[in-house]
Amino acid sequence: MIDNKSNKLAVLIDADNAQASIIAELLAEVSKFGIASVKRAYGDWTTSNLKKWKEHLHKHAIQPVQQFSYTSGKNSTDSSLIIDAMDILHESNLDGFCLISSDSDFTRLATRIRESGLMVYGFGEKKTPEAFIAACDKFVFTEILRENDIPIQKTESNTLTLRPILISAINAVSKDDAWARLSNVGAYINKNHPSFDPRNYGYEKLGKLIRDLNYIEVDEREFNDDSSNVHIYIKIRDYND
Repeated sequence: MIDNKSNKLAVLIDADNAQASIIAELLAEVSKFGIASVKRAYGDWTTSNLKKWKEHLHKHAIQPVQQFSYTSGKNSTDSSLIIDAMDILHESNLDGFCLISSDSDFTRLATRIRESGLMVYGFGEKKTPEAFIAACDKFVFTEILRENDIPIQKTESNTLTLRPILISAINAVSKDDAWARLSNVGAYINKNHPSFDPRNYGYEKLGKLIRDLNYIEVDEREFNDDSSNVHIYIKIRDYND
């Protein structure tokens, strides 16, 4: 379902916990997973701290949902979003939800939606608690959506955390000859590590990232037809060869 761009999605934004400045890039990212059939942003729109959102709401046809902060120290916005999400879940014919927040309060909501058989795509900053990230099918760090950010340095130390993840994935999907199809490796990693994204390491595509890893061997194999397309296979490099 991740690759089905015709999926109907509900995009629910915690405006108190998300940045208006990247909403265009965020919606472009959402379009990779499906169609934003529902777009709502939740917050207390009478406060000055949400005024930057207002121009983006109109521009991108996002429906603002007013939620007054009745009690100091309590996040009424979260409760409003969660209640709305459950109503949408039971009343609408959707394929998935996009939850825009870095708040762990939505962990149980993500789990509940997945229990109903729908996909959950999370979007938040790198400070997002691991529990919320793990509760989603896919989680995208919003830092990589900011065009003006300093590019991530492509260094060996930057990919150290990737090595055990990649080796585990190759071992899980490889054939008896130790070779694994790159697309299968990518699918395995995405299922087990929702926040995985080559852009977190400074690369646009997984294939480009793989080619810069000295412990991975790459083999391009042509299709058995007249096309010029190739399958990319990888394996863990044997330094004894």
